[in-house]
Formats: sequence, C-alpha cells, structure tokens
Amino acid sequence: MVVKRIFLLMALITLISWPVQAEQPPSIKGVYTRLPWPEYNFDGKTLEVVEFLSFYCHSCYAFERSVPIIKGNFPKKINFKVIPIYWGEGSPKPGEAYLIAEELGKGEEMKKAIFKAHFVEKRDIGNMDVLESIAREIGLGKEFGQKLRAGDKADEAQEALKMAGMYRVEETPTIVIAGNIMTNPHPFNHNMDAFRQNILMIINSILRPSR
Repeated sequence: MVVKRIFLLMALITLISWPVQAEQPPSIKGVYTRLPWPEYNFDGKTLEVVEFLSFYCHSCYAFERSVPIIKGNFPKKINFKVIPIYWGEGSPKPGEAYLIAEELGKGEEMKKAIFKAHFVEKRDIGNMDVLESIAREIGLGKEFGQKLRAGDKADEAQEALKMAGMYRVEETPTIVIAGNIMTNPHPFNHNMDAFRQNILMIINSILRPSR
C-alpha cells in the first residue's frame, strides 16, 4: 500500500537528523519548491508524482480534468499517487472511503464519484450512508461498508494529515514530484491550465533533460 510505504519513510526520517540533500539535476524547469527532505529520488525509469488533495476542495475538483492529461503525456513513465487530506470542518470519511476503495481496486472510480457527489449532486460526503451509496454505484458491496464503519482507514487518514503538515502543505492540490519537488496552484492564481503546464514542464525536464 503506497500510503503505508510513505508513512514508513516518514518514520525513518524522524529517527535521524536532517539528511544532506542529494545533488539535484540542474535542468529542472518550472515553478516549485525543493523540500529539505526526503532526498530527490528518481531511478531514471519511473517518476513518482504524489497529489495531496481534499475532496472538499474546489481547486482539486477542477484539477481532476488535468490528471489524465498529465498521465497521458508520460505513459508508463510516471507513477501517480493520491494522498487524501481534509481541512477545517471537513470530515476524514471521504478520504477513508477513497483509501478503502483503492485497496479494493476502485480508487480512481471512487475519487471521481466523491467529487461528483459533493460538487455536482450537493450530497453530504461526510455522511457514511452517502459514501456507502456512492460505493454501491461504482460496484462496491458490503465489504466496503463494513470497513468504512469499522474505521479501517481512520489511522491512515490521520497519518496523511500529519504527513501534509510535515511537508508543509498549505493548500490543495499540492503535487510532490520525485520525493521533494513540490508545487501548488498559488503562483498561478489557481489557474488550473497554467498549473497543469507547470507540472508538465517539471516532469518533462526530469524525464527528458536537456543535454
């Protein structure tokens, strides 16, 4: 499970002093922040792209249209992962529902369905009855409901929130590329087209560096 692997990495980091940052390729283009940890990580083959999102976030909903474009530009070259968090009075339950659905092989369908339920259908996505109904609509049955009501992913949802704090995520969506290249829509006044182009520029400069 990707979230668990990331949590393990975080635990290891907290046991040691701040590491010396690995040498970064000088050719990375775009608008981003280099995090002091973890180290830049790209094996030359597959690039990890992590999205911190909130299901209550309108910008995250708008960014959904960009995700297939980003993936489509680099088929089999990027590993795109989602870490759901929530802000303020939002409920952790939509994030838990996504994590359960991902475990059951329906993460992408659940992500789209939760966004649609909240922003289009105006349903209460913090309500477990609503989330179970959404799950049924995408083909998930009793196992989903049992896991959701038992709080199977409650700890992971809380750890995701802690991770966002450690990464100093200040808004969603926030994208972290290759472990420590972080960008968000703020520099682009939340213009999702410009934000998408920035992400494409960053990824392209890593995967296809100029010589």
